[in-house]
Amino acid sequence: MTARMRRSRIAAAIAATGIAMSGITLAALPASAAGATLHEAAAESGRYFGSAMAAHYLNNSQTTSILNREFNMITAENEMKMDAMQPQRGNFNWSSGDRIVNWALQNGKQVRGHALAWHSQQPGWMQSMEGPQLRQAMLDHVTQVATYYRGKIHSWDVVNEAFADGSSGARRNSNLQRTGDDWIEAAFRAARAADPQAKLCYNDYNTDNWDHAKTQAVYRMVRDFKQRGVPIDCVGFQAHFNSGNPVPNNYHVTLQNFADLGVDVQITELDIEGSGQSQAEQFDGVVQACLAVTRCTGITVWGVKDTDSWRSYGTPLLFDGNGNKKLAYHAVLDRLNSGGTPADPGDPGPGDPGPGDPGPGDPGPGTPSCTATYSEGEKWNDRFNGIVTIRADTNISSWTATVQLQWPQYVSATWNGSPTWPAERTMVMRPAGNGSLGAGQTTSFGFTVMHGGNWTWPQVSCAAS
Repeated sequence: MTARMRRSRIAAAIAATGIAMSGITLAALPASAAGATLHEAAAESGRYFGSAMAAHYLNNSQTTSILNREFNMITAENEMKMDAMQPQRGNFNWSSGDRIVNWALQNGKQVRGHALAWHSQQPGWMQSMEGPQLRQAMLDHVTQVATYYRGKIHSWDVVNEAFADGSSGARRNSNLQRTGDDWIEAAFRAARAADPQAKLCYNDYNTDNWDHAKTQAVYRMVRDFKQRGVPIDCVGFQAHFNSGNPVPNNYHVTLQNFADLGVDVQITELDIEGSGQSQAEQFDGVVQACLAVTRCTGITVWGVKDTDSWRSYGTPLLFDGNGNKKLAYHAVLDRLNSGGTPADPGDPGPGDPGPGDPGPGDPGPGTPSCTATYSEGEKWNDRFNGIVTIRADTNISSWTATVQLQWPQYVSATWNGSPTWPAERTMVMRPAGNGSLGAGQTTSFGFTVMHGGNWTWPQVSCAAS
C-alpha cells in the first residue's frame, strides 16, 4: 500500500462505499504499524476503541477476556444511569457503577460516563417531579455523580437524547424540558464545575444523516453553545443501524460538520443488525467515516457478543454468541489498520464509470430520483413509531414510498400521507397532497407498528416521478 494515492482514486473508492470525502486527504499506515486487536489498531491513529459493559459481564470469563484484549474504553450500559445511581432522593448507590469503573481502571481502560441527565430511566421519585423542584434535583444529581467520579472519567454523556424524532427539529417534550429551555446548558455548566477535566458530551440517536431535521437541530444547539461559551467538548453519535436505517451516504459529512464547530465527535453506541458481507461493509463504512475526521476521537460498540446485545435478535455486534470474531470484526480491524485509506481501485477501465458517472442501473442526471430513510420514534411495550424521511435527489413531481414489515407486525396508524396495502405486510405511502419537491428538499410521514414481539425496523424504499 502506497503512502500517498492520487486524489481521484481515493474519491472513487470512497464513493463506492457511500462515504463522502469532502476534501479529506488520507495517508496509509506503514505495515509495521498494524495492530493485532481493535484498540491497538485504533491507537495507531490516536483513537480509542471501546465497548459497553454490563455488570453481569464480570460473571463470564470469556466476555471479560474479550473485553480486556480488544477494547480500551468502557461504557457502563445501565449501571451509571440516573435510576441506578440515585434510586431514592439523596441516597446514592455507587456499587454497580463502581464495579464497572474499578474493573476498567484496574485493567488499564478508560471510562465513558453514561449518562448524567436523561428523560428516560429516571428513578420513580424524579418522574413525579416538575418545574423548579425537578430542575434542582437534576442539577444536584449531575453535581453529586460527576464529583464522586471526578478524575476517573474520560468523557461524560452529560445530556442524553433531548431532541424529538421526526421533521420538527424540536426538543423532546419531557419533564426536564418543561423546566425551561436552558436545562441542557445548566446541566453542562454543573458538570464542568464538578469535574473540570472530563470531556463533556451531548449524546443522541438518529442524528447520523446530515439532511435530517433532528441532526440540524442538535447542530444548531452545539453551535450556539460554542458561540456563547457553554462548556461542551464533544458530541456522541449512537449509530444504531439496520437494513431499514443503513449508514447514510453523508455520514462523514455529518461528523465533519460537527467537528468544524470545535468539538470532538465520538461514535458511542455502534451496533448494526445483519450478518455476513453486508454487515461487514456497513461497519467498515462507519469506521472509515470516523478515520476521515481528525476530531473523531473514538468508537464504542454497544456490547461484546451478539447474545449480550439489547438487539440480540439482529446479531448486531462484532463477536457471535460463542465469542468468535465475525466477518464484521475483520472488516473493522482491517480498516483501522489501513488508517482509513481504501485499497487502490486503479483507473476506470474502458466502459467503467468514473467517480462522477452513473453506474449500471443508476439514474442519470435527468431521471427523477428520491431516497427514503427510516428513523426510530417513540417506543412502548406493544408498539413503536417510525418516521420515514423522503429526500428528493433531483427535482421531482411526486414520490411513492414502500414500507415492508416483518411478521407478525402490522400498522395501526399513519400520518402525513395516503397509504394503500397491496400485500398483508406491505404499505405503500403516497403524498396526501402535492408531492413535488426540489432537489435536496425533504418531507416525512409516520406510522405506528404493533410489533407482536418483533422489534425489527421496517425496510423502506422510494420511487419518484
